[in-house]
Amino acid sequence: MNRTLLHVLIWSMLLSPLCTTAQSDTLIRKKDRKKDIKLTTTMGVMVLRLSDSTPLHRDNFIRLVKTHYYDSTLFHRVIKNFMIQGGDPNSKNAQAGQPLGNGGPAERIPAEFRATLFHKKGALAAARDNNPEKASSGSQFYIVQGKVFSDAGLDSVETYRLQGRKIPPAEREVYKMLGGAPQLDQNYTVFGQLVRGFEVLDSIAGTPTSRGSDRDRPITDCRILKAELIKRRK
Repeated sequence: MNRTLLHVLIWSMLLSPLCTTAQSDTLIRKKDRKKDIKLTTTMGVMVLRLSDSTPLHRDNFIRLVKTHYYDSTLFHRVIKNFMIQGGDPNSKNAQAGQPLGNGGPAERIPAEFRATLFHKKGALAAARDNNPEKASSGSQFYIVQGKVFSDAGLDSVETYRLQGRKIPPAEREVYKMLGGAPQLDQNYTVFGQLVRGFEVLDSIAGTPTSRGSDRDRPITDCRILKAELIKRRK
């Protein structure tokens, strides 16, 4: 084996647990929880506000932002009228056409379903694999674009996607006026909301995507250049 390559592999093995430790040991101050998250992307700026009612997800997201985990990652899965997904560390240096979506910390975050948090347009939620506890990925997230629903459409979602669970009247009005993805409610943890940059969300969601082995990956990379904590506007 090439000596340079061997050194790279050794340092990667040594640094990987150190990076994980650095993230878990990162101090979160009380004032951090009163700030918003600014995502500067190649298509513009989005600002997210985290929910205090989902403290496990809130603190995990803050910790990852403070350690620059999301810097240079891609929105690797984009589906128009549904959502944009990011947070896979393997996407930082991914080659064109490379399938993505399996990267991230080994630890899952326990589900934090809240009746007041639902998948309206702009909802920030945690991605996950198909585990029975519905625990979340340690880093991957998505922002809902969704679509506007009619009453008949919401009735169908209740019957076929929510196993008969009724969507509260106030939420139905939001889904009819603003839109969203009600089929995901109480199945994936919503832990925040987009407060600025809806036009950027729509731009990313509308970008052409692959139909190959890297299905739903934007053909032209949509990258998070920087994620940072910023002072919250009133």
